[in-house]
Amino acid sequence: MWDYSDKVIDHYRNPRNVGKIDNADAIGEAGSLACGDSLKIYLKIKDGIVTDAKFQTFGCGSAVASSSILTEMIIGKSIEEVKKITNKDIADQLGGLPPEKMHCSVMGYEALEDALKNYDDYTDLDDIRNEEEANKQREKIVCTCFGITENVIWDAIKMNGLKTVEEVTNYTKAGGACGKCKGLIQDIIDTYYKKEEHEKNESTLTPAQKIIKINNVIEKQISPELMKDGGDITLVDIDGNKVMVKLRGKCSGCKNSHLTLKAFVEKTLKDTVDLNIEVVEVE
Repeated sequence: MWDYSDKVIDHYRNPRNVGKIDNADAIGEAGSLACGDSLKIYLKIKDGIVTDAKFQTFGCGSAVASSSILTEMIIGKSIEEVKKITNKDIADQLGGLPPEKMHCSVMGYEALEDALKNYDDYTDLDDIRNEEEANKQREKIVCTCFGITENVIWDAIKMNGLKTVEEVTNYTKAGGACGKCKGLIQDIIDTYYKKEEHEKNESTLTPAQKIIKINNVIEKQISPELMKDGGDITLVDIDGNKVMVKLRGKCSGCKNSHLTLKAFVEKTLKDTVDLNIEVVEVE
């Protein structure tokens, strides 16, 4: 049995601002009936201020409570203030949500984000919505059971510091049905934190430290591996992110030298030093 705060129970039993706004200035949607939860939010905006907000939702008590509290959070706020609201803010306003129900706060955030994207005083909402739908269809679908895209998972990880597949499922529902996408979700998690680590390293390494690290990786990781097959490598020069090397031994005359250069040498340096490194072979 999940433990709900008094505020969640109150907003579930007595939801605020339920309904539809005719001639709304912005409309946002998230989820789908196929996923089991869906939300539609309507906004009235005047002089950059949200003057009214209503919602229609199909989902559990946490979805109702999240939608209800969200409308209270945004009414009377400026568009700039509303844009800063995150799913964590929604959950915090409710006094917290069980991990298994965090996806309800994410759905509220996504619906609000969708509404703000669609908001434009001089553009037809239907045209924008068609464009947004086309963009969504071009995104890579990771969880086909719930239609969750790679971008949604990436944003959830970034915004909430998620580190396990289970946490991603709690926040997005991805992987919560057949489970076939769990491997892909883990890959996204690994890629996110690898990228974060690279960005951290890149921001802390001085140019001199970066050169030393590249040289160490070539000497201690790359060269020993190439020598196992009778090859070797020499660092010639470094210009920013461009690393110039010379392949030696069997590697120099190998017909697959380009693959060795890119798939092994460059990849190793990208993984250990900087994602922006480019390795170039010189004579």
